[in-house]
Amino acid sequence: MEFQTEEEKQLFYIDKCREIIKQKENKLGRKLTACVVTFGCQMNFKDSEKLVGILTEMGYEETDDEHADLVLYNTCTVRENANFKIYGRLGYLSKIKEKNPEMIVGLCGCMMQEKHVVDKLNKSYKFIDLIFGTHNLYNFAELMYERLSEDHKVEEILEGTDKIVEDLPTVRKYSFKSGVNIMFGCNNFCSYCIVPYVRGRERSRKPEDIIEEIKRLVDDGVVEIMLLGQNVNSYGKTLDKPISFAELLRQVTKIDGLKRIRFMTSHPKDLSDELIEVMHSSDKICKQFHLPLQSGSDRILKEMNRHYTKDGYLELVEKLRKSVPDIGLSTDIIVGFPGETEEDFQDTLEVIEKSRFDSVFTFIYSKRTGTPAAEMPDQVEESIIKDRFNRLLKVVNQISNEKIDEKLGNIEEVLIEEKNERLDNYVSGRLSNNTVVHVPGDDTLIGTLQKVKLNEAKGFYYMGELVN
Repeated sequence: MEFQTEEEKQLFYIDKCREIIKQKENKLGRKLTACVVTFGCQMNFKDSEKLVGILTEMGYEETDDEHADLVLYNTCTVRENANFKIYGRLGYLSKIKEKNPEMIVGLCGCMMQEKHVVDKLNKSYKFIDLIFGTHNLYNFAELMYERLSEDHKVEEILEGTDKIVEDLPTVRKYSFKSGVNIMFGCNNFCSYCIVPYVRGRERSRKPEDIIEEIKRLVDDGVVEIMLLGQNVNSYGKTLDKPISFAELLRQVTKIDGLKRIRFMTSHPKDLSDELIEVMHSSDKICKQFHLPLQSGSDRILKEMNRHYTKDGYLELVEKLRKSVPDIGLSTDIIVGFPGETEEDFQDTLEVIEKSRFDSVFTFIYSKRTGTPAAEMPDQVEESIIKDRFNRLLKVVNQISNEKIDEKLGNIEEVLIEEKNERLDNYVSGRLSNNTVVHVPGDDTLIGTLQKVKLNEAKGFYYMGELVN
């Protein structure tokens, strides 16, 4: 059978799966359940919304219980311990499947793009029914049909793709906010990072497709969107008619009904003055910027293949703060990169103290098989890394506490996102700069923008009260 589009083809297979699942329901006398467990970044969570959407259209009922009829792990492989976590979960899952042989177990995502991982899964975890990677998530329905109709293990890993298939069924976690993929892959090849090898080369979606998707989301009640890409600053370079990320942002800000715009992640090497100006000129773009530093040492940055210097990074921070004075800046830091000396580490501390980040995501260097850094000499001793990591946290926490005090007593706009699970009769939301705020309230506030007075700072969040 020939199909006009990939979307049309996958909808055909969803219908075919629905027929099989309906037969199974009639036989069992109940609905079949599916559990999708997500590991990793915002893009993985966005992918999982599609996986859940496809499964729901097939007739599965979503559940958080891994005793489900189908369990699918959407994996991450940024750090080695992410792989170990999956292996541990699979050991637990094998016991469940022993008691329920009809259960379908699947794995997808970044971890599946590593050949040695798939080889290990095939050798040590023979109960797995379905394996696919990052490049063919769009044909999940087709793979499911093969598994359901032929009752054998299905494995399909593509080395790469130029396809962008986004118009598939989706079940969003939140009704009022959503991620929107604007590009896929990465061309930066930082020496410590596995992402370009598992996510492939950069490919950008057409701006008109992105705008149309956001308009549909707004019509469906979404007030905040997050534009997603491994490096959004590179958006548009692969298009037949290239445009900049700043120009895309300008177009997105013009969408009626959209209240807030976020984006991640940005690479310092191609952060443009044009983008900073767009942020300055729009009230819709949240006052938040995640700008990964990784290290403050020029020597280490060169070894990391980051393409900027300490001084260059500090100039970007100065430009951002000057143009958007109340911006919330966050960053990533890697401690213990191969060859890092105490002097290199002091350079990192200097940048942190000068930049005064609102929040810092700190990571101990994780050797990733298949990356240049894994083969570098002078791997830093674990005891030295731990000592530096603890000293870093002390500085980071002190600055964060001082930064959060700056808004104390202010009345700020907060998007209320969820019921607080720890405090009775409280809800939680986020400021424009992404800081969490807890306020007295009930479920009726969820998804609304509220004026809140920030009464008390608690290190990384505020306690506030609604202001009429």
